[in-house]
Amino acid sequence: MVTIATLDLYNGPRYADGQTPARFSCHSTVDGSVISSDVHVAAQQDVNSAVAAARAAFTSWAAFDHEKRASILHKFADLLERDADKLAYLEAVCNVKPVKLFHGYELPQAVSIFRYYAGWCGKIHGESFPISSGFLNIVQREPLGVCAAITAFNAPIMGMAMKAAPCLATGNTLVLKSSERSPLSTLYLGKLANEAGFPPGVFNIVSGGGSTGSLLAEHMDIDQISFTGSVAGGKKVAQAASQSNLKRVALELGGKSPAIIFPDAKLDLAIPWCVNGILVLSGQVCFAGSRIYVHESIKKQVVEQMKASFESMDESFGDPLDEDVEFPPLVNQGHFERVKSFIDRGKQEATLVTGGQAMFSKGHWIRPTIFVDPNVDAEITQEEVFGPVVVIIGFTDEQEVISQANNTQFGLAGAVFTQDINRGVRIASAISSGTVGINCCGVLNANVPFGGYKQSGIGRELGQDGLAEYTQTKTIVVK
Repeated sequence: MVTIATLDLYNGPRYADGQTPARFSCHSTVDGSVISSDVHVAAQQDVNSAVAAARAAFTSWAAFDHEKRASILHKFADLLERDADKLAYLEAVCNVKPVKLFHGYELPQAVSIFRYYAGWCGKIHGESFPISSGFLNIVQREPLGVCAAITAFNAPIMGMAMKAAPCLATGNTLVLKSSERSPLSTLYLGKLANEAGFPPGVFNIVSGGGSTGSLLAEHMDIDQISFTGSVAGGKKVAQAASQSNLKRVALELGGKSPAIIFPDAKLDLAIPWCVNGILVLSGQVCFAGSRIYVHESIKKQVVEQMKASFESMDESFGDPLDEDVEFPPLVNQGHFERVKSFIDRGKQEATLVTGGQAMFSKGHWIRPTIFVDPNVDAEITQEEVFGPVVVIIGFTDEQEVISQANNTQFGLAGAVFTQDINRGVRIASAISSGTVGINCCGVLNANVPFGGYKQSGIGRELGQDGLAEYTQTKTIVVK
């Protein structure tokens, strides 16, 4: 296994050694070998330095020429494409992202997001209108200031783009931290940010775990923080933000997304969508379709076809560096044990149809797993497993299935499969989720807002709504 050289913290425009000796190691998700043993844990001094650099750069970046700002964002997107192979390698060896999935999905999405928000740089307008008694009202949108972004391990480059692109396009400066499980590709971005031409202090990167994230959430000179991760982590961020300077918070958290299949659905369309919806990244995505509600008249057929699909995919699991591999291992031994414990308890709550055990004698792969007919309140029905585990539940009544689909703390995504478009829209409107697909699932696009209801999050990423997370409104009244 190749060992990666040390990548220091990045305070644009230069890398800098951490001010404390604390380090952590990054391990291969395939065999546990050490990829890098010298990744910095950013401590208080390091975070303070990054925030101070961002604060010093804010005023000039907020007033930066719009066309030049857009040009820098486009250049950064160009560099992501140029160095795609390097980024894919860093994600594959220290993360769980297959190179096939990185090149086919994550990188194109990240590039598209930067180009989309580059197009907004000169188009963030206010409005003016007369009000009573001879007053003129002017409303303008302004950047917030210094923003912090914490991304998840499963898509560090795309997650970075979803936060950094609208943040920088609107004139804010940034302190970025990736998950400690996947720091290397994010730290590499400092090189690209410098080459793209971001002025000093505009784009800063720190590494570390929960302690570093807490320092960002608590920091009195950070104006906004955007976090992607677990519900528990999101609550800690929100609490720290409220107990410090009441910084604005955006949260993209967990999910337990339902898919509903009606009798008239085209199963040759619905089943591949549902299979991919739970197995993409081996289920380690927030919007994974982990609950499938199937009309009783076709449930047996759907279970049999999904079982056959799951059991035919052994050759698609393997080393993320293999260009034929689609499904990676779970991110580490701890997460492997967590998913396995969900499965073991699930066997007491539902009928196991297939899977449920380790795929290989070594490594962190778990065979794709199907449970049928758990109780509506069962743990396997209610909790986010974050692995290749799906439950299939029968239904007979439309209102019944809507109620069951909404019966969780989550509300991130969902799907409806039917040839009756009126029913599809009716059900999609009734599902308490931020994104619902009709005859599809898990579709993200740069110009479409994404985010959750209930405990799946606060705020939105992507689209025009994503810009609003990084701006504030000022009203000026003229007599």
